[in-house]
Amino acid sequence: MSDILAILAPGMIVAHRDRPDWGRGQVQSVIGTHVTVMFPELGKLVLDGTEVPLLLISTGPEPS
Repeated sequence: MSDILAILAPGMIVAHRDRPDWGRGQVQSVIGTHVTVMFPELGKLVLDGTEVPLLLISTGPEPS
């Protein structure tokens, strides 16, 4: 299991390390290695946290 999976929780803001064009997304759920992230431009994606290099941006929602 990747290190980031151990700390991810709903509400945290993440980004895909290799896809900066996706922008920042909010974690919706973490179930096992599956991370559901809502990206404003892409919608909801279910990602394999062991395969997708996520970066933790913030531990809480971004300010409006």
